[in-house]
Amino acid sequence: MSLLQAPQSRVFVELVPWADRGRENNVVSGSELLPGFRRPLSSAQTQTATREVHVSGTAELSASPDRAQVAVLVSSTKETAAEAKKSVCRRLDYITQSLQQQGLQAENVTVTKDFRRVENAYHMEAEVCITFTEFGKMQNICNFLIEKLDSSVVISQPQFYHTPSSVENLRRKACLVAVENARRKAQEVCNVVGQTLGKPLLIKEEETKEWEGQIDDLQSSRLSGSLTVQQKIKSATIHAASKVFITFEVKGKEKKRKNL
Repeated sequence: MSLLQAPQSRVFVELVPWADRGRENNVVSGSELLPGFRRPLSSAQTQTATREVHVSGTAELSASPDRAQVAVLVSSTKETAAEAKKSVCRRLDYITQSLQQQGLQAENVTVTKDFRRVENAYHMEAEVCITFTEFGKMQNICNFLIEKLDSSVVISQPQFYHTPSSVENLRRKACLVAVENARRKAQEVCNVVGQTLGKPLLIKEEETKEWEGQIDDLQSSRLSGSLTVQQKIKSATIHAASKVFITFEVKGKEKKRKNL
């Protein structure tokens, strides 16, 4: 006689994160649930639970250099020290006066002098470093000095760069634009699913990048040493990218009250 097999039974259990971790090693009574096993949330608890939307946002901005520096070198070699000094100082005075007439502030002009003896002669050099904030004015002044002074005066090519405040401002703007793009994305998602976007619960900048600008023929131009002013500006342009992650609260659509 064969034994009757007991009918198979099924147990339905919901696994949810266990909040009370302090009870993990405690013995539980028969009326309590084991750690890791909890009853399903009631409808009231479900309604009060926080609903969230997680989005990411990116942005990429660029900034041209805000400063340029040009060096003007004046030199002279004479048999006597007085003649060497006179030759250099005469042209140096002309350069500084021309810069003042063009409206350049004294704090943007730095003059250094070097005097030494070379064999049986005396050699004097003076270097005028000029910092410009207006690149059009820079070109006009350089062209004027080249035209008025002889070949013994050497004017360097402009060196473009960013001030620390300019770079920091670019980084900040990139982050803010990325946050705004993430918020707009979350708003559109809520509109699609018929919900209302709430306050941000978490804002995190996950990634930042910075690099200098490049142009197509930059490499060949560098090799030939013929970079134009515009190419130099593009080469010195800084790009900044930011990626943020934001968690927003999601609210249900508010029902409009009907006027009685």
